[in-house]
Amino acid sequence: MDKIRTLLNEMRIELLKVSWPKKEELIGSTWVVLVGTVILAIVIGIIDIIFTHMMGGIIR
Repeated sequence: MDKIRTLLNEMRIELLKVSWPKKEELIGSTWVVLVGTVILAIVIGIIDIIFTHMMGGIIR
């Protein structure tokens, strides 16, 4: 039980040292991730369509 209490205390101390982002930083980072995800999905979709057409031509 002592080890668990020590672990929890050390975790609390470490969490107090964390530099948490401000609201504006968090919103900006969220937009970057969302836009990047949409762009990546579009690129992968385009590549998939191209490969699908290429494989369709090879199989026929």
